[in-house]
Amino acid sequence: MKILYVDDEADIRTIVGMALRLDPRLDVKLAPSGTAALRLLDEGEWMPDLALIDMMMPGMSGSDLLSALRARGGLEALPVLFVTASAGEDDVRAYLRFGANGVITKPFDPLTLAETVRTRFAGMRG
Repeated sequence: MKILYVDDEADIRTIVGMALRLDPRLDVKLAPSGTAALRLLDEGEWMPDLALIDMMMPGMSGSDLLSALRARGGLEALPVLFVTASAGEDDVRAYLRFGANGVITKPFDPLTLAETVRTRFAGMRG
């Protein structure tokens, strides 16, 4: 399973990368911004099965990146989970209305993150 994680905070990116790579079945790419994520996808050599996107980023927010992904050919149906500390009921409803497939709440347990992601992904696929 190929996972793209986008977060402007280097420490969180490192933790998520390490946590997901604990599962050898996961192929993980990290991006420090929405624009960097789009550049990676534009290269066309690697396409994710799932995107995990920090909601609060400078420049291009998580919702902006989700809109950009939905507007690109071949990525309209890419499953997206927002990773955010803003995960109250109203927030989550808004993210789902916006087109996200779900939310992973910060802080998360790095030791169980890979399993959480796999379980959520399996649930999206039915």
